[in-house]
Amino acid sequence: MNMRKKIMLTAATVVIVAIISIWFFIFYKPTHFKRDVADEKGIITTSKELVKEFQNNEAASNAKYLNKAVEITGEVLEVKKDQTGNNTLLLKSDDALSNVFVTLKGSDQKISAGYSITVKGICTGFLSDVVIIDAVLIK
Repeated sequence: MNMRKKIMLTAATVVIVAIISIWFFIFYKPTHFKRDVADEKGIITTSKELVKEFQNNEAASNAKYLNKAVEITGEVLEVKKDQTGNNTLLLKSDDALSNVFVTLKGSDQKISAGYSITVKGICTGFLSDVVIIDAVLIK
């Protein structure tokens, strides 16, 4: 009987630790350990140079920019809001069909098309546009 109690106690401990671990990694960690791009040093470039690099050699550009902080200066083509209420910007490049798509993180500043701005965000790759997420407005 004593051996049976030890096995049950061990099994209960393993189940409790597993439940706590699952809760931590699914619910707690994603909301408390987010990356803050404002504190990172970004790779400095322009929207025109960034798009040109991805068009010329996407593999090399992915190695250089993917999941890294990038500080981009460019002319705003359009400003919209996404489904979560965040501002999105389209920064101009030399190619009319491919630009830099930026999602700003919590920006209440008024940004208008035609202005030159600098943003810093995380590059997530190249679709038809270069995509930058969690960006903050530098100037």
